[in-house]
Amino acid sequence: MPEFADWRKILMHDHPFTFLLEVVIRTVIMFMIILIALRASGKRGIKQLSVFELVLIIGLGSAAGDPMFYEDVGILPAFVVFLVVISLYITVTRLSDRFVKLEKLLEGESLCVIRDGKLLQDAFKDSGLSQDEFFAALRMRNVEHLGQVRTVLIETSGEFSVLYYPDEEVRYGLPIFPDKLKNKLHSHASFEHIACAKCGNTKYGANSTTLPECPECEVSEWVEAINTKRIA
Repeated sequence: MPEFADWRKILMHDHPFTFLLEVVIRTVIMFMIILIALRASGKRGIKQLSVFELVLIIGLGSAAGDPMFYEDVGILPAFVVFLVVISLYITVTRLSDRFVKLEKLLEGESLCVIRDGKLLQDAFKDSGLSQDEFFAALRMRNVEHLGQVRTVLIETSGEFSVLYYPDEEVRYGLPIFPDKLKNKLHSHASFEHIACAKCGNTKYGANSTTLPECPECEVSEWVEAINTKRIA
C-alpha cells in the first residue's frame, strides 16, 4: 500500500529540516544573481516592468515550478523560497523609496537619448538599443524624422517619454524610415538640407561639392533631411 499520507516526505522529501536554512541562503544568492544580471542587461527587455518585478516573477516562477514535477523537491522549501523572495522584494522596495541613491543604483536613471532633434551618442550607447529598433519604436509613435522630436527619454522601465515640436517649430531632421535612411549621399550634396545618418545633426547642403565629416559624431554618412509635419 503506497505511503500516500507520508507528510514528512511530501513536505521535505529526504532532507532534514535544517535544509530550510540552506534554502534561505540559496534564495538570497539567486535573488542577487538575477537582480545583477537584469540590471547589467540594460533597458532592452524591461518594458513596463521594473527590475524588481522581473526578479519577483522569475524567482517565484522557479520556486513554484520545481515542486510540481520534481519528486526530490519538497513543498516546504519552495514555500520558504516564496517567503524569502517576497520579503526581499518588499525590503528592497521600501529601502529604494527611502534612499534615492540606492534606487538609482538598483534601478538606474532615465536616459536622455535625443535632445533638439539629435541623438546623444554616449547616452544612446548606454541604452543598449540598436539604431534600428530605436527608430522602429519612434515610428510606432508616428515620428517620421528627428526634426519632429524635441526630447526622448528612456525611462528605467524601458518605456520612451517623447516630447514633440509643435508644427510651427518642426525643423529639418534625419528621416527614420528605412527607404529614406538607406539612400546615402555620395560625392556631393544637391539637397537644401542634409542630415548625419548616425546622430541626426543637420546642415545646409545645397551645392556642396564634398560631404564633410559630421562635427558631432565624426562620421561622413549623410542623407537628405526633411521637415514634414507630424501626423498624429
